[in-house]
Amino acid sequence: MIEILNPTLLTRAAGTGALVADILHTLKGRSTAGTNLLDIDRWAKAMITEAGALSCYVDYAPSFGRGPFGHYICTAVNDAVLHGRPRDYALADGDLLTLDLAVSKGGVAADAAVSFLVGDGEHPESVAMINATERALAAGIAAAKPGARIGDLSHAIGTVLSEAGYAVNTQFGGHGIGSTMHQDPHVANTGRPGRGYELRPGLLLALEPWVMADTAELVTDADGWTLRSATGCRTAHSEHTIAITADGADILTLPKHMRP
Repeated sequence: MIEILNPTLLTRAAGTGALVADILHTLKGRSTAGTNLLDIDRWAKAMITEAGALSCYVDYAPSFGRGPFGHYICTAVNDAVLHGRPRDYALADGDLLTLDLAVSKGGVAADAAVSFLVGDGEHPESVAMINATERALAAGIAAAKPGARIGDLSHAIGTVLSEAGYAVNTQFGGHGIGSTMHQDPHVANTGRPGRGYELRPGLLLALEPWVMADTAELVTDADGWTLRSATGCRTAHSEHTIAITADGADILTLPKHMRP
């Protein structure tokens, strides 16, 4: 299903996006060495509930997972990259942490993710990988406008990731979003320009470039959810929800200090 939102729903989407962004920004600031992933999950639950919103994850049970996800946020550390299920783990200085959050409010969902280093530890390779996903995300957003094709966005994202030296996995990527978290169209993180669904104003997309340092192969944890690099290398993931407008795209999940 592909939804095109009317102006009323787009206004609600902007509010949901701002909420997701501000929760992620707060959680990033609290995620220091010694912080337990289960505490991050509890903090996310409290902020979502206080805002009168709903988690898109707690009851989420797609075909590729094992039962309902059962938590309020995805927390992926180091070699984990997607669907990181919060567990009893205390962050260490220098860990690479990805927080991925999807929330619904007013009948509209928004989804975003951020990767960052915990504490003061230096890890230039990790910083370069995070930066590559952020540049790829910016390139995908820049390509998003009415009349563009999904393949144009995929090509823009994949070009940045490939030129940075990373192999691109196409099992999981970006997606449409609206009244539910995951909708068509799928937005692969590499592709051919001029192919796929034609973008229209009112379409919401969650774009999410992610890479692993030296592989494109994933393995699944015993928890049935957490996806890790097959080689144990580090990973990074950046994501925004955008709304296609008459002349481009608006980023709905910018934190408060970055919003116009």
